Amino acid sequence: MFRPMRRKNQELSKKECEEILVNGKTGTLAVFGDENYPYAVPLNYIYLNDKIYFHCAKEGHKIDSIKKNSKVSFCVIGKDEVVPKVFGTDFRSVIAFGQARIMNEEEFMPVIQSFARKYCPKETNDSIQNEINRDFKRLCMVEILIEHMTGKQAIDFVRKANEKAD
Repeated sequence: MFRPMRRKNQELSKKECEEILVNGKTGTLAVFGDENYPYAVPLNYIYLNDKIYFHCAKEGHKIDSIKKNSKVSFCVIGKDEVVPKVFGTDFRSVIAFGQARIMNEEEFMPVIQSFARKYCPKETNDSIQNEINRDFKRLCMVEILIEHMTGKQAIDFVRKANEKAD
């Protein structure tokens, strides 16, 4: 169902893909938008237990699109450095394909707590919980069950840049 990577020598392992997902702060969610136009939006996320989670408002373009078609893709760029002397970019990225599911309120408390700890690590548990409680009724959490994931790195580029540096 999913295409194999064309340049196999640039493919990252599952572990390397997961490292990018764990360490990343922003990813781009792509959904089928209005009139079947693609809709891609950057957002904060957390990767836990082989799934991607993000929060949003209970209504809007993302949620409407997910309700119509739960198939999504999610891309995170782990490295993006232009190297002018070799006219190229040293990059690492991952793209995940999967099914998005709007979580019910009873199940997403541990996820939103982990999310808050990722983005606000210096806050106390009490201040995190107070913030969650304040906005809880407006909060929506979405889980992406990953069905396929690939990662890519400019491996040839890195080798070529190192040869030119010598």
